[in-house]
Amino acid sequence: MWVISVSRVRVGNPILGDVMPAPHSVSTCRLPLVPDVTTCSAQASCIQTKLFSRSQDNITEVRPVGPEPLVNTHQAWLFIDSVFPIRFGAWDLRYYYGLFRQEALLDKIKQILSSVHTHGFTLLSIQPYVKDGGIFVRFEYSGPEDQQVLSRIEHDIRDCVHKNGGIPSSAGLRRGDVWLVKGSPWREDMHRFASPLLRVIFDGPDVQEEALYQLLRPYGRILDLSSPAPVPGSSFRASTVTFSDVRPAVIARNVVHGFSFGEGKTRLRAAFQSPVQAHIVRDWITSHPKIFVPVLVFLLGTLTYTIFDPIRAFMVNAKIQDWFDYREFKFYQWLRKNTLDRFWMESNGVDADEEGSWKERRDAEVALKNYLSDMPTTVAFVHGPQGSGKSKMLRRILEDTKRSALVIDCNELLRANSEAEVIDALARQTGYWPVFTFLNSVNHMIDLASVGLIGQKAGLSSSLPEQTKQLLEVVGTALRAVAASHRAEHQQARQRARMQEQERVKDEKVRDRIRRGTWFDPRMGAVAGGGIMAELGVGDERLWEQDMDVDATQMVEMRSEGGKGNENRNGEESEDNEDVSALPIVVIKQFKTGKREDILNVFAQWSAALIEGQVAHVIVVSDNRENSKQLAKALPSKPLNAIALYDADAASALQFVKQRLRESDADAEFTAHQTECIERLGGRASDLASLIHKVRSGQSVEEAVEDIINRGVSEMRKNAFGDDVDDAKSLPWSREQAWTVLKALSGFSEARASIPYHDVLVNFPFKGDEGALRSMEKAELITIGTHDGRPSVIRPGKPVYWYVFERLVQGKSLPVSVQQHQMNIARTDEVFRATQDFAFNTKLIESSESIVRACEAEMTTLREIRKDDGRLWWWGWWRSPSVSEQRMAYLMRKMQSAEMTVEKLDQRNVELKKVLAKGG
Repeated sequence: MWVISVSRVRVGNPILGDVMPAPHSVSTCRLPLVPDVTTCSAQASCIQTKLFSRSQDNITEVRPVGPEPLVNTHQAWLFIDSVFPIRFGAWDLRYYYGLFRQEALLDKIKQILSSVHTHGFTLLSIQPYVKDGGIFVRFEYSGPEDQQVLSRIEHDIRDCVHKNGGIPSSAGLRRGDVWLVKGSPWREDMHRFASPLLRVIFDGPDVQEEALYQLLRPYGRILDLSSPAPVPGSSFRASTVTFSDVRPAVIARNVVHGFSFGEGKTRLRAAFQSPVQAHIVRDWITSHPKIFVPVLVFLLGTLTYTIFDPIRAFMVNAKIQDWFDYREFKFYQWLRKNTLDRFWMESNGVDADEEGSWKERRDAEVALKNYLSDMPTTVAFVHGPQGSGKSKMLRRILEDTKRSALVIDCNELLRANSEAEVIDALARQTGYWPVFTFLNSVNHMIDLASVGLIGQKAGLSSSLPEQTKQLLEVVGTALRAVAASHRAEHQQARQRARMQEQERVKDEKVRDRIRRGTWFDPRMGAVAGGGIMAELGVGDERLWEQDMDVDATQMVEMRSEGGKGNENRNGEESEDNEDVSALPIVVIKQFKTGKREDILNVFAQWSAALIEGQVAHVIVVSDNRENSKQLAKALPSKPLNAIALYDADAASALQFVKQRLRESDADAEFTAHQTECIERLGGRASDLASLIHKVRSGQSVEEAVEDIINRGVSEMRKNAFGDDVDDAKSLPWSREQAWTVLKALSGFSEARASIPYHDVLVNFPFKGDEGALRSMEKAELITIGTHDGRPSVIRPGKPVYWYVFERLVQGKSLPVSVQQHQMNIARTDEVFRATQDFAFNTKLIESSESIVRACEAEMTTLREIRKDDGRLWWWGWWRSPSVSEQRMAYLMRKMQSAEMTVEKLDQRNVELKKVLAKGG
């Protein structure tokens, strides 16, 4: 008979290095076999005295009740694995589940081990080690202290376990096993969790790999075993053993720890090693920068492409379709319509004025509407001076078409002071979000650091054109989504309309048959009478199409066939129109070169990509036709659809001035002379606005116009000729070229203020230099008109420039009163005109003299040829054609013309020198 007593003992302090107490140090309570009152009280007293606080786990002691053990007894340890779940971290909740099942599992294991009696096997205590998922069992046996005896006991215990169905576990898997502890158990509760890596430290001489492998292989498969190496911060050496799983590593650690290897010369200390060591990632990164940096770039790009780009495309889509604009909400529109709009009084005066002035631009509006009504094949380039109505026309067309539009103002990008501000401005206009502009500076610093580490840039930072291109690519993706969604909506609408039409045709046929009496409805058949005839409907037969009159049937078929044909044709046309209207519109405003041209090149390439993919209609708005070159380079095989807008006519300009003056309660009634003065400003909105401001300030119309012309003279002198010689050298044209154009334009009347383009181009001082004329147009000094897409005529850059040119070249001034109309010629700034004429004449004289010298040199050569021709004719009685004589005659005429020009200009320069000598 066995009596089991359970006591709680203190195992030891749960610190590193605290090992289990020796078997003899654990006190036990021995009770007699026959219980009595004294025995029971002694038992209770013994149990009470053995209750101590535990450090981490319960210890169950089991002692047989009987005589004192024999002297030839020994104690040893067993380790039973896989009883509890192995704890892998501080937050592993399975650990607490194992604690909950601990008592029940220990009772079952005690029952299994109590049936083993090999070599006097006596169970002394059971010490659970829940962190590693196992149990330490201390037992006592009799016989010699030999390894064979312990192996026999281990074998019999395993047989007994297998007979009872295996080791019970908290998971119910019963895959645990019993192992004889070769070292000394070490139960600790530090945060040293199990892992497949086991570090075996040698306290003594090194253990060879073969011997260590034979020692640890029975506990599980070994994947790798490192050679002994010094332990950092210690004088010991260690080998790292990599097991195939955590379970064999746990068994090896609890069985081998403290084992004396090689006749006690080397003591083994086993400890788990974390698979991810501290600073291992940092150390690997610093030691492999050439691998890590490209991988990091790839991962960041993948993260941006897979996460942020879809979000950005969605936000751009929302911006284009006004998903987040409260003014597009139906509730807001209803509320505004029924509240504010009822009390809002609008004036129709300005609208009528705008309508009147818009008639002069009707052709441009029709051309732009025609462009938007067809699939996009090129870019529409709308150009015209400031105040010509480009923005108003676009606003009206977008409101009429009611299509999704994206407007990008390049002026905001050009005014930005830094690259980050440029990207922010573009992102704000397109709805691109989120945007991390600060990352470019960080990436630039990383590139500088990578140059020092790996000798080259990491490629994280990107230039401003690259950033703009990436942003516009996302915008292009959003535009495709917008077009696809609109196309799907139109397709659904067509499907609904088609179904409604089919229902209408069907109803029409039914009504037609009802009128003729051929319609049969089973629900209305045989409603009269009773009995079997009423149930079977006998006598109420259905009428078919063949029962109808032939003429009526043919008429219905002809009508239906004709309707189907028209319906198919109309349906195809409507589908084409709806496909076009599904495309969004991209408007790029203030497209002008001169600053940040790399960004404008990106916009040009992006516009070409949208057109080639037929993603959207692209309208580029600019103040100057010369800015279309970048777009033409992006679309080399397709001509641009150029739409020109010009200044308003004289009547519209006068009406505009009167309307604005009436708004400020100023006098808007002009005399004939004042009207003539206002007409000198033309229809340029900026000049008209300046006139209105001056008149409101108290100046008369004549004084205001004279002031505007004088200001234009000063600006033209500075912009066209420069302040000094050094400033003139920086201009893309010469002073002589500018003076030639000004003199040519000042010689025409206002109705004919244009000169032939090619006539100016081929003559002195241009001599085919088309770049100078293009540069002058870009500076808005002149305007080059086109005919069938080619340059045709040259006009002043603004209507008032005709009078500015006249003032500079001829010295004419505006009379301030009618009485002074006869004194309209005044000499103003003769020195400036004389200087320019003198410089022009000098250049022309040099050109003519070079012609004379070239002719003289060629004529000298021809004289030598004529001597040879004369000898041949004398000795051979043969004379060659007089080609040399004809050439000499031509050179004489050309040299004579050049010489006359030289003499004439030289005489003119003498007179100009007298003017310059007077000064002024």
